[in-house]
Amino acid sequence: MNLRERQERFEIENLSPLACKSAYTKGRKKPAEKCDMRTEFQKDRDRITHSKAFRRLMHKTQVFISPEGDHYRTRLTHTLEVTQIARTVARGIGLNEDLTEAIALGHDLGHTPFGHTGEDALDALMPGGFRHNEQSVRVVEFLENNGEGLNLTFEVVDGIFNHRTVGTPATLEGKVVQISDKIAYMNHDIDDALRAGVLRQAEIPSHILEVLGGDSRKRIDFLVRDLIFHSAEAENVSLTPHVAEVLYELRTFLYARVYSNQLQMNERNKIALVLKQLFDYYLKNSRQISKEISGASLKTHEGSCERAVCDYIAGMTDRFALKKYAELFIPSAWQS
Repeated sequence: MNLRERQERFEIENLSPLACKSAYTKGRKKPAEKCDMRTEFQKDRDRITHSKAFRRLMHKTQVFISPEGDHYRTRLTHTLEVTQIARTVARGIGLNEDLTEAIALGHDLGHTPFGHTGEDALDALMPGGFRHNEQSVRVVEFLENNGEGLNLTFEVVDGIFNHRTVGTPATLEGKVVQISDKIAYMNHDIDDALRAGVLRQAEIPSHILEVLGGDSRKRIDFLVRDLIFHSAEAENVSLTPHVAEVLYELRTFLYARVYSNQLQMNERNKIALVLKQLFDYYLKNSRQISKEISGASLKTHEGSCERAVCDYIAGMTDRFALKKYAELFIPSAWQS
């Protein structure tokens, strides 16, 4: 047996009966030769990490827009935190780590510049709306690799599409990523909010801290343990009902106290204006859109000028969007 076949045999013999085995994948839309070293899910992981969209996550906002300081999370560091939490959980309950890792690494590839502020702005501008999970699927199926996409397996694409709370992943590995995403962002957003001075520790409801823990390290440890042990007993992937309820309370608190605070709202209005002006400009000047993006966008079944503009702006990093805005709308100093 080659290395791939040995790994496939290992999964079949050692993982949970409920785990998704790479040997039994539903496959790819376009046939592809199998690797003699890596399983299908390992190939997907590598395709994602070598993609341009993955590299751009480094310069995309998580929550705080253009923060001053080196320690605030970006979309890339968020993705890596989700991946590490999800892998720990998958290993703890005997699921497929490679599939879990691939889904986690790809789940936010379609996120806009300026975090959820950018997503809301594009949602208002794009006919039919905009959702980052759907855009992530567009990235891996159409936009990467000069319009050819990454040709990922069904299970990875499904996990990426269904990672939001409203999603229903087809695999337990996808469910692990769905919950790990929330564990990661709620805890690191508290950390960043405390660092930014928009939240004080004393403002977090005490009963939430009593259940989940007083700091980020303790909360993540508690939630990961709860998810592993409850999932192992229930033969499903879920937190215990009371813990899930408290985590939902924390999410509600963060939306009211952090994500919608006045400082953020002021910046949100500015970003919405920037993206609207960029959107309107490229609608009228579509030839200035990257040929790689416009060509890939117009090849898809929903290809249109609006779609190409949306794909182009969604793929921008924060700094590239501001650079383009400055070039297009801010006068330059005259030089002799």
